[in-house]
Amino acid sequence: MATAGEVITCKAAVAYEPNKPLVIEDVQVAPPQAGEVRVKILFTALCHTDAYTWSGKDPEGLFPCILGHEAAGIVESVGEGVTEVQPGDHVIPCYQAECKECKFCKSGKTNLCGKSRFSINGKPIYHFMGTSTFSQYTVVHDVSVAKVDPQAPLDKVCLLGCGVPTGLGAVWNTAKVEPGAIVAIFGLGTVGLAVAEGAKSAGASRIIGVDIDNKKFDIAKNFGVTEFVNPKDYDKPIQQVLVDLTDGGVDYSFECIGNEGCFGMLNFQGWGTSVIIGVAASGQEISTRPFQLVTGRVWKGTAFGGFKSRSQVPWLVDKYMKKEIKIDEYTTHNLTLGEINKAFDLMHEGGCLRCVLKMHE
Repeated sequence: MATAGEVITCKAAVAYEPNKPLVIEDVQVAPPQAGEVRVKILFTALCHTDAYTWSGKDPEGLFPCILGHEAAGIVESVGEGVTEVQPGDHVIPCYQAECKECKFCKSGKTNLCGKSRFSINGKPIYHFMGTSTFSQYTVVHDVSVAKVDPQAPLDKVCLLGCGVPTGLGAVWNTAKVEPGAIVAIFGLGTVGLAVAEGAKSAGASRIIGVDIDNKKFDIAKNFGVTEFVNPKDYDKPIQQVLVDLTDGGVDYSFECIGNEGCFGMLNFQGWGTSVIIGVAASGQEISTRPFQLVTGRVWKGTAFGGFKSRSQVPWLVDKYMKKEIKIDEYTTHNLTLGEINKAFDLMHEGGCLRCVLKMHE
């Protein structure tokens, strides 16, 4: 492309301070260096993780910054040594890197990659998400780019950059829910609904959605939720409510809101897995009695649902193209980059699952 090797000036939404409106600015995006890829972002979606860092609660959040990590676009140029993608390829930038070379990638036990995205004189430099997709162009490491089917609609599959895979993978990869299991889900946002979809496809017999917004139940039923519980309707702890509803507790619980209270819902007879997905605020801790673990219960966390980005995100895109997983149903609003502050307002109001921003007029 004509811009290869040149600095590109484009629009981006800049967060100068926590909780202050994002500002649309002209920013300069340097050409990719060795091992890097410059991507023209066509569509990006908002995620609660962006809002979390923007709020100032993220201890690793730095300002000024360009947020965003759930997007899709086209490779504009590549740096030296990049072989797996080339200009013109349709890609999803992934915050979950996969170099395929480090001991983590080769272990077969984790999707966490040990290779940092940037370095200075060989010293690793870490930063927020490694994607910054609230910019019309961004530079990411080549190990963080998943090449996808060019026929896939980028305004849809951009959602496979974070929330949907996290929810599906928490069920399929992390918990490995089996047919007939009883599942409880804390929080029915995008991630929680993806958990429900994954649990339904895994054959769960009961999928109990827990949320304080009754309006979410009708939507949740479309994703597989069979029962709905609003903690506000009860004068006893929600853990006890679910234990009573299930004659002893659930087989699997998924915490999707950053309020780590779902461990106590697990089956009291000595089994059950609780998966922590939601990001809690800085300083929050989780605790339980050792007896809970000694008797067989399991506490697990998950990052990106255990999916490997470059090798498995294209597989998820293929499943979407075959209508085997939902994506369209998660998008409730479509706006432009210039309306990004309105998009965050919609998300905080609770009626928005995912708002997709068109990045170029």
